[in-house]
Amino acid sequence: MKPEGDQTPRLCPRCNNASTIRMKSRQWFELCFVPLIPMRSEHIWICTICHWSVPLQQGWEPALPGYGFQPGPQSPWQAPPYTQMSPPPNAAQHGYQPGYPAASQKPT
Repeated sequence: MKPEGDQTPRLCPRCNNASTIRMKSRQWFELCFVPLIPMRSEHIWICTICHWSVPLQQGWEPALPGYGFQPGPQSPWQAPPYTQMSPPPNAAQHGYQPGYPAASQKPT
């Protein structure tokens, strides 16, 4: 495959990334894995991320990124503003504090 024409990235209809470009694909006759004779070629749009492809069609091409994007109104379901949380009740204790009996107390 070879890049062809305008290489402005377009929006992929499948993954919505701006990575769809126009390419020319060729199918070759091969002998012992050596391409010898070009059999067929086609012009395609292909996404370089998800590998979606479609043959070039008259009158259709993927959308340009950012074209026609209208930011909508702000959502009413926004997170509340950040508030400082109170420390946990055992915040003064640093690390593990085992509860050993005092040395003056002897087990019975």
